[in-house]
Amino acid sequence: MQRIAYDMIRKGAKQGMLLVLLLVALSAFSPGLSESREIIDMTGRKVTIPDALRKVYAPSPYGSYIMYSVDPTMISGLIFPIKEEDKRYLVKDVQGLPVIGSLFGQGQTANIEVLMKAKPDLIIMWSASRSALNEKAEETLKKLNLPFVYAVAENLSDYPDVFLFLGRLLKREERAAKLASYSRKTLSEVKNVVSKIAPEKRPSVYYAEGFDGLSTECNDSIHVELVQLAGDRNVHRCHTSSHKGFEKVSLEQVMLYNPDVIVAQEKVFYDKIVKEKDPAWQNIKAVKEKRVYLIPRTPFNWFDRPPSFMRILGLKWLMGILYPKEYRINIVKEAREFYRLFLGVEVSNEEMRHIVYR
Repeated sequence: MQRIAYDMIRKGAKQGMLLVLLLVALSAFSPGLSESREIIDMTGRKVTIPDALRKVYAPSPYGSYIMYSVDPTMISGLIFPIKEEDKRYLVKDVQGLPVIGSLFGQGQTANIEVLMKAKPDLIIMWSASRSALNEKAEETLKKLNLPFVYAVAENLSDYPDVFLFLGRLLKREERAAKLASYSRKTLSEVKNVVSKIAPEKRPSVYYAEGFDGLSTECNDSIHVELVQLAGDRNVHRCHTSSHKGFEKVSLEQVMLYNPDVIVAQEKVFYDKIVKEKDPAWQNIKAVKEKRVYLIPRTPFNWFDRPPSFMRILGLKWLMGILYPKEYRINIVKEAREFYRLFLGVEVSNEEMRHIVYR
């Protein structure tokens, strides 16, 4: 009887061991057993994603740029081709990547064939609110069997949370925490300085877009959020008609606004009124007092078009322009530190001066 019991136990042990080995073998080939995890994205959706993400794609400029700051080596493709003059300031990992494009945004459609060839493990969608989701893009991604999550930022103050979300998502928590901390500190110090300056003492600002400088943005537009944060003295007071912006104004209207400061998007326009001294603009206060500034844009725009994470640095730049006494900053030194932290690139003092004062 004891011999029979012993044989049964031994036989059961062998079967148990075979079962364990079978489960281990299955787990190596079945993503459903050990190679996936469930996360909750920034809209509250539960999503099952691969546990070990290698490559991701963010099919919007906002998501693509912030993804670059968290980990450029994980990017599977680009939104736009990289300009030759910008390559110096971008890591080599991204310079040979395919251009995939955007998913149904602002007239641009992703190249689905290139997207599938790039084989991203995950798509990071971007939304300006937790309810404004891209249903058309979702349908396409579901058909392609590509998992996707949403990052949400209604305004710049949400960016620290986006960094932390991406850190958890991509398992880059330590890096994301540094970026979030820098962003939160910047927003806090700007708010503190502005709150101590009476509204009537804050400089009025005209945001000049286009080669003629006669396109601008309503004061409630995302494209001038930095002006809102830096005192909310945008001279063009109206309700924005569309996300695209580019509200047309006349020179006569700008003259009536008579802004204290002009921030210009295009170098052609800046040179026209500052270097070539176009007489039509010379009687405007900002021009007379030499307070016209060209927005830095290498390798990504500091201010707008698109309004990316670079606005964290752009906010410091704008505050230094508007409040040189109250917000003292060596913008060249600060920008070099920002590029080192957010872009992972060392920029010389001379190079940064060229970026800031081109």
